[in-house]
Amino acid sequence: MMLDTPLGPELEGEADRRLKREVQSRLKIIDGDVHPAPRSIDDIKAFLPQRWREHLEIYGSRRKLGMSYEPYPKSAPRACRRDAWPDEGGNPGSDLDLIRSQYLDAYGIEYGILGPLGLTGHSELNQEFSAALTAAVNDWQKELFAKPEPRLKAGIVVPTENTQAAVAEIERCADDPAYAQVFMLTRTSEPLGNRRYWPIYAAAERHGLPVGLHVFGSGGHAYTGTGWPSYYVEEGAGHATSCQTSVTSLVIEGAFERFPRLKVVMVEGGFGWLPALSWRLDKLFERMRNEVPHLKKKPSEYIRQHVWVTTQPMEEPQDRKHLFDVMEWIGWDRLLFASDYPHWDFDDPFRAFPAGLPQERHRQILAANGRAVYRLA
Repeated sequence: MMLDTPLGPELEGEADRRLKREVQSRLKIIDGDVHPAPRSIDDIKAFLPQRWREHLEIYGSRRKLGMSYEPYPKSAPRACRRDAWPDEGGNPGSDLDLIRSQYLDAYGIEYGILGPLGLTGHSELNQEFSAALTAAVNDWQKELFAKPEPRLKAGIVVPTENTQAAVAEIERCADDPAYAQVFMLTRTSEPLGNRRYWPIYAAAERHGLPVGLHVFGSGGHAYTGTGWPSYYVEEGAGHATSCQTSVTSLVIEGAFERFPRLKVVMVEGGFGWLPALSWRLDKLFERMRNEVPHLKKKPSEYIRQHVWVTTQPMEEPQDRKHLFDVMEWIGWDRLLFASDYPHWDFDDPFRAFPAGLPQERHRQILAANGRAVYRLA
């Protein structure tokens, strides 16, 4: 709590008690999208075997990038809030004390679900290195964040393009309560419903873990249907289309029919696109259902039963009733709050929702839905 002038011990104690009462009276919050970061690459190296530590030092990362560039706007270094940079050095999201004071304590966060980005091993071309790097990132999350701070729950990063290693990593981590989800990205080498990825979903379902599909990724393909965009604005808008591709593939390939208990959370892609996609898929399904006899239900039914969406970035139509209509169609129980801390487009849980949202719906989105999806007491 920032104070303009120093206070005596008694006043400081009263200020602390007042802040504690304020936090305790707030709505519970479970945040589905929090991004930890290493202070430097040495944090990750500490969890790598010597062989792969040397490999990283000598050869670096080799991902399947169609264009090599930093995937965030330069106007916001590392895409982060200016006040999230630690005073003692390091990257935003790397200082646990700052995360506690600026985020967990300030907002009364009950749980934050971690999703590491950057050098995480998702799409390394050297698949052995990919497996070693994802394991190191998972151990790093646990030891530096989830273990010392129980309010933070790690995501199991998997080497997506190496299915066997991905399943092994899920099996290694899944029974540890420090982990709350399997964490993947939307831009993969093939659409995510492809059968090559099914063993990952089988393992997630077996352990009762949701699969978080976060935007971005290094699949090597252009971000549009015709080539590379000229502007970051185009790519940012295109995250919704990558989410649509993922959901469509999972439904039409039959992943949800094959894995009836699979839970998928679409992270940081907004949610206004979901109703229109469902309507379009249902219309096409009625015309061409003999092509997909493995589907026993309408696409919209699979989506309604298996797909959750996070609220960040929050849709902002001029008429807030339109937003409530979209939320109603998706299902109030399918919306999970997300802040995207510590990024520049952070959604403040106290200000992200428009006026007029019924309090019971507000509570449901902020915490109740997350409690049901993730393994939280």
